Amino acid sequence: MKHKKFLLMSQLVFLSALFWCVKKSVYLYKLAVERTDKKCYENLFDLSYEESLLEKLDVVQNDIWIEDTNHKEIFISSFDNLNLYGLVIEQSKYSDDWVIIVHGYNGFGIQMADSAKKFYEAGFNVILPDCRGHGKSQGNYIGMGWHDRLDILQWIKFIIRNNPYAKIILYGLSMGAATVLMTSGENLPPNIKCIIEDCAYTSVIDEFSYHYDKIFRLPHFPMFNITDFICQKKAGYKLSEASAVNQLKKCKTPVLFIHGEKDNFVPTYMVYKLYESAKCPKDILIVPKAGHGISSKVDEKRYWRKVFDFTEKYF
Repeated sequence: MKHKKFLLMSQLVFLSALFWCVKKSVYLYKLAVERTDKKCYENLFDLSYEESLLEKLDVVQNDIWIEDTNHKEIFISSFDNLNLYGLVIEQSKYSDDWVIIVHGYNGFGIQMADSAKKFYEAGFNVILPDCRGHGKSQGNYIGMGWHDRLDILQWIKFIIRNNPYAKIILYGLSMGAATVLMTSGENLPPNIKCIIEDCAYTSVIDEFSYHYDKIFRLPHFPMFNITDFICQKKAGYKLSEASAVNQLKKCKTPVLFIHGEKDNFVPTYMVYKLYESAKCPKDILIVPKAGHGISSKVDEKRYWRKVFDFTEKYF
């Protein structure tokens, strides 16, 4: 009788623990991957250092200049038939030079207007896509760079269809940086001349682990396993397969790695792992005192001089 009671209690404890883990895993999926209003989660992440620096730097927003350029809004189809939105900004005089600029997590294309202006003034046509699950693009989940890499291939095809001689740069910030690095491992056409990434994470699991440990302070098993399963069922990909490091091992395109020295959102140590995994032509820039995603604001002259010195080698 005691043995049966013990077994029953053990089963109840196990089921209770499993239910709790599933509940927390669903929350983690909604928090990180599902297309939801993320404002309620912002207090979970500390970006106070970045915000204080931006206030001191008196950063100018450059999205207004787009209205005075030759631009248009377009939609293309993703590999899985979603409508993907992009803003195309073309030079007044014909140019074969193109850049695809990919925004970060929970952002949208026009937020990258500052970078777009720099490339535009250097003679590039610019595409500012909204990643799936963001802005005006369809999608009920965030691709974290993994499905987005296949969407970037569609944007590349769009350019080449209209301009077979196009020379293309892939440029991304944060999740956008991880996206262009994950794209780097695909079979890219020779039109892709170089890739520039700013503050990418090594893999989705690494980035999730870093914040999970700071926010929840709970064991990864079985939470990550269950979340991985939920993500596969709901979004069609596994968090565990989304690795920029693994994609870079197959990359043949020159890559410039950029990271802020004081980045505590995507920790700076990740850029060294990314750099070491790349066997292609490469260079690296670590910007002193820069937090996450603000290297171009902290040392604007050095940042863009490095970017255009690097691109000139391959154009």
